[in-house]
Amino acid sequence: MINSKKDLKYYLHRDKIALKKKRMKPKLFSDEIWKYQILLRKCEFFYNKKKNLVDMLKYKYYRYLFHKKELQLGFSIPLNCFGPGLRIVHRGTIVINGNTKIGENCTIHIDVNIGSRPNNTKAPMLGNNIYIGPGAKIYGDIIIGNNVNIGANSVVNKDFKDGNCTLVGIPAKRLK
Repeated sequence: MINSKKDLKYYLHRDKIALKKKRMKPKLFSDEIWKYQILLRKCEFFYNKKKNLVDMLKYKYYRYLFHKKELQLGFSIPLNCFGPGLRIVHRGTIVINGNTKIGENCTIHIDVNIGSRPNNTKAPMLGNNIYIGPGAKIYGDIIIGNNVNIGANSVVNKDFKDGNCTLVGIPAKRLK
């Protein structure tokens, strides 16, 4: 979670590395995903900080810009779900449940849904170094360990706590 300016700089730096950006700042007429991630991190910072009126106003301002960029790119990613090193590969539909927690260095593709089962508020917990392929669906009160690759169009609905594996299929199974 981003609680200080030092944390904010760290998260932004790790996201920049994950996105393989060499420039100091996003380009004016491109780099939309990078701009989105910067807004995501700034919203998280001011949401977690909210100490005074100025911070609350800054949060509202960044939240407004963030929401506009969300609609433009087709993302629905709540605050404080991802650790540092987030890499969103393409614009397109990505829907994440607000109770989901994902560790460091996550790569996520288009048409990914991460959520809960009907009438349940518990959502997946994913470890560090996760790759989520296009069209993957991850749902339920499950835990996925570190260093896991989730293949395209896979449906993950049970625990894989050990990690260090590749999951494919409907329902997802460990690839041998």
